[in-house]
Amino acid sequence: MRLAPRRTKLEIPGWSGDRNPRTDGSREQVWHCVPFSESAQYGIELFYPYDNELRVSTQNGRLVFDSEWGEPPQPGLQWPPFRNFGDNFYTYQLLLDFKVEQGLAIRTEPHPRFYTDRTDTVPIAVPALIRNWWPMVFFCVFKSPAEGRTHIFRSGEPFAQIIVLPEESAFDLQPMTTEEAAERELQSRRIYANRPKLAAGTEWTSSTDTVFDGTYRHLHRAAKERDRTG
Repeated sequence: MRLAPRRTKLEIPGWSGDRNPRTDGSREQVWHCVPFSESAQYGIELFYPYDNELRVSTQNGRLVFDSEWGEPPQPGLQWPPFRNFGDNFYTYQLLLDFKVEQGLAIRTEPHPRFYTDRTDTVPIAVPALIRNWWPMVFFCVFKSPAEGRTHIFRSGEPFAQIIVLPEESAFDLQPMTTEEAAERELQSRRIYANRPKLAAGTEWTSSTDTVFDGTYRHLHRAAKERDRTG
């Protein structure tokens, strides 16, 4: 299908940055950050399936859809698949089914490229939790662009992300015990004391004079290897 759901991938060069290496004088890129990269690749990305570009803008407080849709691809289909939703939001008729295991749900959210975009043109998908007993994602809701701004849907570009997570957030916030807090503090002190060794050969200064090193990356690899080998 042309929505082409797939595990979200970093596009380098592209929305996740340029191929600037982690060396002195390079400009910081979001893919340099392991927590962001892992978060960005955690979900499933959806791609705009139509050949015609759609531009959604707000003009004089009213939502405007600008595109050449032509005839519906099949009789009885809601066409065009976009609708005004109170001017502050708009909907896109997806008719997409994701079946997840019992106890899990899917959640729509903005595609990670929304956070790296400097043009304010990336669609902003509104988070929504869909339970596994609901057979289809009938539509996705988007926040309308601000006055004078335009969201652009281009053929083959990702416009939203879906993540799979437990349908109930079964946790309670509790203060750490004294022992837990002491253990975390000890971990922090050990990392700080060993940072020169952990970061050896990976320290660099960006073009904006920010100092980076590979401490987190090294610990991340070590933790994954520990979990893999047990």
